[in-house]
Amino acid sequence: MSAVNHFTHGPLTPVLAYVMSCIGSMLGLRLTAQAHVSRGASKVRWLIGAAISIGGTGIWVMHFIAMMGFEVEGTTIRYDVPLTVASALVAIVVVGTGLFLVSYGKGRLLSLVGGGLLTGLGVASMHYLGMYAMNMSAHVSYERPIVAASVLIAVVAATAALWFTLRVRRPIWIAGAAIVMGVAVAGMHYTGMAAMMVTVDPEPGAVTGADALDFLVPLMTVISLITLTMLLMVLLSPSEEELNEDAALVARLEMRRRAAEQRPLAAPPASRAPRARPGAPVQAPPVQQAPPAPPAAPAPPFPAQPQRYAQPYPPVPAQQRRPRGR
Repeated sequence: MSAVNHFTHGPLTPVLAYVMSCIGSMLGLRLTAQAHVSRGASKVRWLIGAAISIGGTGIWVMHFIAMMGFEVEGTTIRYDVPLTVASALVAIVVVGTGLFLVSYGKGRLLSLVGGGLLTGLGVASMHYLGMYAMNMSAHVSYERPIVAASVLIAVVAATAALWFTLRVRRPIWIAGAAIVMGVAVAGMHYTGMAAMMVTVDPEPGAVTGADALDFLVPLMTVISLITLTMLLMVLLSPSEEELNEDAALVARLEMRRRAAEQRPLAAPPASRAPRARPGAPVQAPPVQQAPPAPPAAPAPPFPAQPQRYAQPYPPVPAQQRRPRGR
């Protein structure tokens, strides 16, 4: 049995791996919070970014930074390039699948448990695929109980991470959740590494593959730059509170517009009759009918004539008449 050392560079690699896991988890939680307040293609883009952050930086980069401190005495370690790239893709795809299940499942228990189980198994597969990508002149075996414990930790950690994506919104809680997720991912990694047993071949042969410094460092640098770019996108995008304020303002303006449409309009002022164009037939103005006159009040009855006017005047004699013109 050969001597296996997980901390060749001392606490540098585990601390750096844990910090990268926390950064990737924190950025992924921030992106999922942005996705919950978005719709359509914008939501899909934020979820894809969260998958790259959590699966790529928080899990895969953390795993291989920790592997930089792994050493087996008596043999050289090289990495299979296709398998290593495939392990990165597996981490991103399974985390993205879990995020989409939980996000579009609207936080139901079935979608949370299913997404956590799928993501946990995928993360464990990524871990052991990355370990299988190591080429060395030795025989590698695993203790099954410890492997089962690492898979269980991966499923629990993935379920907790997906639950955090649904509940965590404020920056202080996102930071706390990222610290917990970093502990879970690092715990799963070192538990799986503890299950590894290495027996060096008595006659070491040539080891094929890429050196860690020649292959892993550039690949991790590319993923870290992508993570930094997404971090800048998050910082420049409006927060959830700002989006809620904008939505409330738009709702108030829409209510005012509807109220103005439902308000009865005042009668327009009478306008002058338009002038007739030359040659156009003259239309007579409409005849306005006068309103009907009110009924006349009945005339009061005349009083009865007095008795002295009952008989006509007597005729005047001719000799008493006054001649005209005198």
